[in-house]
Amino acid sequence: MPNPKYAAYKPADPYFNLIRQALGKLVDGEHFFDIVTDDTIYEVLYDLGWPRVIRGRSDLMAAFRGYVDSIALQSANKLVVHTTDDVRVVVLEYEVDGTILATRVKYNNRFCSIIKIENRKIVHWRDYMDSLAAWNALTAQAH
Repeated sequence: MPNPKYAAYKPADPYFNLIRQALGKLVDGEHFFDIVTDDTIYEVLYDLGWPRVIRGRSDLMAAFRGYVDSIALQSANKLVVHTTDDVRVVVLEYEVDGTILATRVKYNNRFCSIIKIENRKIVHWRDYMDSLAAWNALTAQAH
């Protein structure tokens, strides 16, 4: 049963569920926000409205609140999980498909995320994406 504490984030559930599935037994917690530390670092290496570095679970939740107010995801898929020599580091490749809510324009993007885990929680996240795909979707005119 979904945690009502995270009901406002439902538009991002496909992403959250994919990440939770990808990390499986490496982390403890049911929801994405349960598997990050209170002082997690979430880096995005692109400039499209998000801060380049988000520090802490509370700020991460606030950033995702803005995301779900703008984009609703219909799916997250094409997951590839790469293990590394350092068992604390996992690399994920995946795609998301959604809709920009203000314009109803389709949003499709590819990501690569490098995740560092300590004590069964995410302590650091570094994200790369197809910035052009995001820019095109975010600046397209309504249909």
